[in-house]
Amino acid sequence: MSRYIVSLICAVIFCSAFSVYVPNPLITRSSPVVTIPPRPKDAISGSEFALLTSTMTAEERQKVAVDELIRGNIPDFLRTLHPVYLSYDGPDSQLLKATVWVMSDYLAIGSNHDFLRIPLSLHSALSVLSYYKGVPPTCKIVDAIYSQSNIHLKPQPLPPGSQMSSSLYYLRHQRMIEKQRGEQELGVLTAGHKKDVVISNRLINHSGRIAIYGWHRSNEDPIQPLSTVHREGYEDYSHGIRFVSQTVLINGKPKSLIDLLQDPKSAPLLSYEGSIQKIDKILHIN
Repeated sequence: MSRYIVSLICAVIFCSAFSVYVPNPLITRSSPVVTIPPRPKDAISGSEFALLTSTMTAEERQKVAVDELIRGNIPDFLRTLHPVYLSYDGPDSQLLKATVWVMSDYLAIGSNHDFLRIPLSLHSALSVLSYYKGVPPTCKIVDAIYSQSNIHLKPQPLPPGSQMSSSLYYLRHQRMIEKQRGEQELGVLTAGHKKDVVISNRLINHSGRIAIYGWHRSNEDPIQPLSTVHREGYEDYSHGIRFVSQTVLINGKPKSLIDLLQDPKSAPLLSYEGSIQKIDKILHIN
């Protein structure tokens, strides 16, 4: 057995700590429903996914990850959405208030007891989020999520190198995050531990790229400014995929987040960049 596989197995054993999930009774029951199938009884755990994909290419691992997420192999604590609030003085001094619904943490494969936060390429992320009736956040939504999170975890960068996009690195970073989270419960809005894949107008002028932002050390202090330096197929251990519902409440009325981001009057409520006119192209909507 190779040293790589032995190291991976040791990491799996070390990070398989029991986690407790207690649903938060304070979360508003009017949140949008996420269209995620029930987790199959034969679904693999997060550590099993890491072991299974340890010798695969990045493309092969992405395909397995998308298949697992679409079939419902995600922890239960991610199935309850949390409200995040934004406001903006719109045209004619009209105050616009938005309630955006997001997952408590980044997309993960496995159960509450053994899960792996899984980085995804842009195409893979959009495929899963679209299936769940969601989209990635904007930079402004990422900032709001961080500022309103109940749990702030500190960024924990790993040494750069060829292993940054390996299952072993994903598992190693997962272990570090869980050690820092400690006894804090799952299902609580949590931020700071990953960079976000985001929606940005830059994806129009930089076709074939992925937009990354975040990894906050504190409010208004992200390690990663908005960047489109990587090709759209790139993913590494530091990236996270945050689900944002396509349904938003604007002054108490349900609206389409996609429509709002295309409207110059409402887009500043949700985006620092103003309207995103070609969002259908960015999100690969046919």
